[in-house]
Amino acid sequence: MNPGLPQPQRLWAVLTVLAGITAAVLDGSLSNIALPTIARELDVTPAHSMWVVNAYQLTIAVLLLPLASLGERIGYRRIYLVGTLVFMLGSLACALSPSLPLLIAARVFEGIGAAGMMSVSGALVRHIYPPDWLGRGIALNAVVVSVASAAGPTAAALVLSVASWKWLFVLCLPVCLLVLLAGPRALPVTARLDERFDGKSAVLSGLAICLLIVGCDGLGLAATRPLALIELAVAVALGIALVRRELGVAVPLVPVDLFRNREFSLAVGTSLCSFIAQMTAFVALPFLLEYALHRSHYETGLLITPWAVCAAATALAAGRLADRYSSGVLVSLGLGLFAAGLAAAALLAPEASSLDVIWRTALCGIGFGLFQSPNNRAMLGAVPHERAGGASGTQATTRLLGQSLGTALVAVIFNLMPGEGARYALYVAAAVAALGALVSSRRLHPSG
Repeated sequence: MNPGLPQPQRLWAVLTVLAGITAAVLDGSLSNIALPTIARELDVTPAHSMWVVNAYQLTIAVLLLPLASLGERIGYRRIYLVGTLVFMLGSLACALSPSLPLLIAARVFEGIGAAGMMSVSGALVRHIYPPDWLGRGIALNAVVVSVASAAGPTAAALVLSVASWKWLFVLCLPVCLLVLLAGPRALPVTARLDERFDGKSAVLSGLAICLLIVGCDGLGLAATRPLALIELAVAVALGIALVRRELGVAVPLVPVDLFRNREFSLAVGTSLCSFIAQMTAFVALPFLLEYALHRSHYETGLLITPWAVCAAATALAAGRLADRYSSGVLVSLGLGLFAAGLAAAALLAPEASSLDVIWRTALCGIGFGLFQSPNNRAMLGAVPHERAGGASGTQATTRLLGQSLGTALVAVIFNLMPGEGARYALYVAAAVAALGALVSSRRLHPSG
């Protein structure tokens, strides 16, 4: 049994992991706000500037599983620290980029580093904490991700009000430096698998995930939909070929072996549903508030803030509960509340008051926070320690795929229902969250 790290090493290890994840998540949300400024200063179209975000996200999605698998073979600490160094150099390159092509190339390099940190962070948490503290450790990770995501737009707005967009990429450099100084002594040394890294599977996995995300993104527009369907068909074909290849491998890069574990499979299915619902709501809710309820950009931001605040606060409490109570009960309850909040938001009338909006977004945050920590604990805790990298990579990949599918779903709904798209998208998000609660509830019936 893993005893976890002794104090004070445990504290320093936790701070090191959380600092790196903060940098990676914050960097992603900072650049979103800066896109109009970047497009204007580099004299490019808004559509072209989107690749500043897309290049970063696609790189992370493609590399999460391969780097998690590599971490199982050469050590999670090494992957995390090298990833931090690459991320820091990529951030510096972004700040010095004089043109869009160079900025996009730097973002790809930065994404490689972020994938290194994200792919093994869950596995490191699994080795840092003893089993009866694992839920609390995962909760801290979830809180940091929520707070960094919520703080990004505000921090970016403050920086852009006084300085160039280039300074956004400098913000995380001191954090990365601290990780590199503390990490070699603080992070745990983990056992390594005596298996060769499967490069062919890594290429197949990367192509399948890339085509899946790009294809989903293209479904929203009628002009790109035929190509998107072809991309999705090729992604499915590559995925089938990859699974067949991996079934004959003792320790596969894509952890198909872990899906034989019922608890792990149900946690992954639940997570996919929840992140589809989350991103669908995140994209649709601002449109509903601004177009149907006639709120300003500033008011919309404030009205959505209770979601992040309540999610972070609830995740901390849920982490402690997850160490004592069934994940099936906590997750199903959380997603039930999440679905109720989304459905209530879809019912908002044009004359709704700010309080009407706030309690709905707060309920969404409470439900999502109650789901996240117990579900992640169940996913990571269901597998052997030597396969924690595969579970960690799957966790992060599921989140990104769910968010990509959610974005594509909103685009399709908006095209089908131009006038009421945001409202119907929230109804669909509520239905998907309810499906996640149903999937999670299967954990309460061990026999099937």
